[in-house]
Amino acid sequence: MKFSCFHLMPYRPLDMTERRKYRAAWVVMPNDLYDPKKGADEYASYIDQLAYAEDLGFDNIAVNEHHQTAYGMMPAPNLIASALIQRTKRVKVAVLGRALPLTNNPMYIAEEYAMLDVLSRGRLIAGFVRGIGTEYHATGINPAFSHDRFHEAHDIIVSAWTKPGPFEYEGEHYNVRYVNLWPKPYQAPHPPIWIPSQGSTETVNWAADPARKYPFIVTFSSHELVKRYLTTYRETARKFGYEASGSQLGWALPLYVADTDEKAKAEAGYAIETLFNDYLGTPWELLLPPGYTSMQSMKNTIKNRGALGVHRRMTADELIASGTALIGSPKTVIEQINKMRDATGVENLITMLQFGVLNDELTKRNMERFASDVCSC
Repeated sequence: MKFSCFHLMPYRPLDMTERRKYRAAWVVMPNDLYDPKKGADEYASYIDQLAYAEDLGFDNIAVNEHHQTAYGMMPAPNLIASALIQRTKRVKVAVLGRALPLTNNPMYIAEEYAMLDVLSRGRLIAGFVRGIGTEYHATGINPAFSHDRFHEAHDIIVSAWTKPGPFEYEGEHYNVRYVNLWPKPYQAPHPPIWIPSQGSTETVNWAADPARKYPFIVTFSSHELVKRYLTTYRETARKFGYEASGSQLGWALPLYVADTDEKAKAEAGYAIETLFNDYLGTPWELLLPPGYTSMQSMKNTIKNRGALGVHRRMTADELIASGTALIGSPKTVIEQINKMRDATGVENLITMLQFGVLNDELTKRNMERFASDVCSC
């Protein structure tokens, strides 16, 4: 099994009393709640944590993209990835991922990733996502075109990485007169592409297609849903005529390890509640704008994922019981990981070892304990 240390980079100094006056920590919450000096300290701490993950032996360190939110302060994850490349030597650097439909020129993403791959001498993992619904409120992109823009942007980027230029691309949403990438990626034919998702049928079918066979990473889901989505990926692969390998399957989740289950919950319980209730908690009209997904996918999402901390605050006990967060002793954590691996064959575990308002001291202790007591499972 491969282990990744993933970071959202939340804004921990957020005044929670003020935050709770607004529908969400995304888009609608005033930015006068942000202090740039405190934000600078947060970036420094978070970059230190991810660089330290290399010393602890993690296979990958990972960042991602979000806009106009206290949930994750990385509107430009390529900048963070570049800083991490300069701070590390061995570990792979994953951008999980860039929201392809939000760009008006996919060549910019092709160039950014190619630069990062060359700078790192082939250590980049390229993540592609559509971006959750709130990103479309932040950018003004019509969510009804999300799927088509994603697929076209993907095709332009991969073509730019693999085909000799210059050539022309003409599509419904993007027209590029000259596709002629400088620099080209370090890895041949291109950096590995991973697809993080919350399990939509459309994404599973697209990622599992034999033309791609992209690793599919299930995020922020209960044990039941993780098993369901990874099993669906395997079944979809069989329908395509091949057997998916464990390296094509990923599980991303917040995780905390301490001496006992009780101590782990005592140390991390409030932080995990802030992650899901205060940072992530988002009403459906922001999370799923009209046209963002099919009606059936929208119904399934609402049915499977509950209120997302908007209509009812979720407790640490509920999040732990559902497996949405893995918090406990090394024995408990290892047992849960092994159960999921036995049930699905998953070989990529993407751990969020800092989450919500979890402080630096507890985060470092969590990282060290996970590396020493769990990674060998």
